[in-house]
Amino acid sequence: MLHSGYMSPEYALEGVFSVKSDVFSFGVVLLEIVSGKKSTRFAHSDPPLSLLGYAWKLWTENKVLELMDQTLKESCKEDQYIKCVNIGLLCVQEEPSDRPNTSNIVTMLDSHSATLPSVKQPAFVLGRGYSNTASSSKPETNNEISYIVEEGR
Repeated sequence: MLHSGYMSPEYALEGVFSVKSDVFSFGVVLLEIVSGKKSTRFAHSDPPLSLLGYAWKLWTENKVLELMDQTLKESCKEDQYIKCVNIGLLCVQEEPSDRPNTSNIVTMLDSHSATLPSVKQPAFVLGRGYSNTASSSKPETNNEISYIVEEGR
């Protein structure tokens, strides 16, 4: 599966850009901050998962605290941390319509009692060179990934 760092799937695969593309990028940055890991250089398992895939795996296994950056352990409130991961995962949903808009993100981050929507599997779950038939009917190659990254710059 193509893994493009901060680029939304609709931009990376189709060249379509919208405000929801920025939301996707924000979600990646948020997950990087709370995990202390870079999205583009993360491979934690076999097959290698992207940071988004690893966060999703831990979320579905109710082990999301394992994602926490060790420097946050002493000062971080668990409920706030879990909320940030939840919001990050909402922002990186494959379908732009499933992602919150910016004002909703601000409300979710600011609220102490807001109920957050359910999270679906994010885009770009698998690492480079692996396909995910649930997310893409067309396998990507490393050559295509390089081309797309160069085009996006």
